[in-house]
Amino acid sequence: MFKSYGERAEAHPSNVASRLLKLMESKQTNLCASVDVTKTKELLELLDKLGPFICLVKTHIDIVEDFSYESTIVPLLELSKKHNFMIFEDRKFADIGNTVKLQYKGGIYQISKWAHITNAHGVTGSGIISGLRQAAEESTDEPRGLLMLAELSSKGSLAYGEYTAKTVELAKSDKEFVIGFIAQRDMGGKEEGFDWLTMTPGVGLDDKGDALGQQYRTVDEVIKTGTDIIIVGRGLFGKGRDPLVEGKRYRDAGWAAYKQRVAN
Repeated sequence: MFKSYGERAEAHPSNVASRLLKLMESKQTNLCASVDVTKTKELLELLDKLGPFICLVKTHIDIVEDFSYESTIVPLLELSKKHNFMIFEDRKFADIGNTVKLQYKGGIYQISKWAHITNAHGVTGSGIISGLRQAAEESTDEPRGLLMLAELSSKGSLAYGEYTAKTVELAKSDKEFVIGFIAQRDMGGKEEGFDWLTMTPGVGLDDKGDALGQQYRTVDEVIKTGTDIIIVGRGLFGKGRDPLVEGKRYRDAGWAAYKQRVAN
């Protein structure tokens, strides 16, 4: 039996996951907008339009060509408060603990200061989790959360089988900081007391893929296999699409699929 987002929020050991689940319940959305654009103005304008429909924005802040903390991050944080969504920097850390600690808290991006959630590959072992947690604790008083990359949506991905299983085992090392996975399905753990959030990219209501190996599944397909949050990018604003129309469309589809799952 699937519990509601609100029920899970009340019992979740992570402050970040609990906050996100409560937000999703109150705002009635499980939609994460993946806004991969290269200009600050476009990023902010898109999020001002999509903000009412999303629980989370996924950024790749290092592709923003005119990035500055004051002109990019400060207004991004203001929009997150205005529209009540959280921020997930899709950094995909993949180095030893000391290096990712420096990457997460320092440099020009200072990710740990503003991103509520980030993510990491498990390829370097448990040190990546402890390094990132230390960086978060040293740079902010606000709680932070980490997603592990268990599965990817791209064709030919090597993240499957034994790699996925070992990534799940790594996630068990920190019940508070590791809040879940980027994956194509539920990663289990409930029998051991874990309530991981599953976020799934490669979700589309219209397209089946692109020329660079991305593969799309429908909203209903991913929610039925245990996904909590659908990650949608070009489906919201690509190819001349209206983000106001598509934001509502994907939000409604995601919420309907979730309600159906809970009812069943």
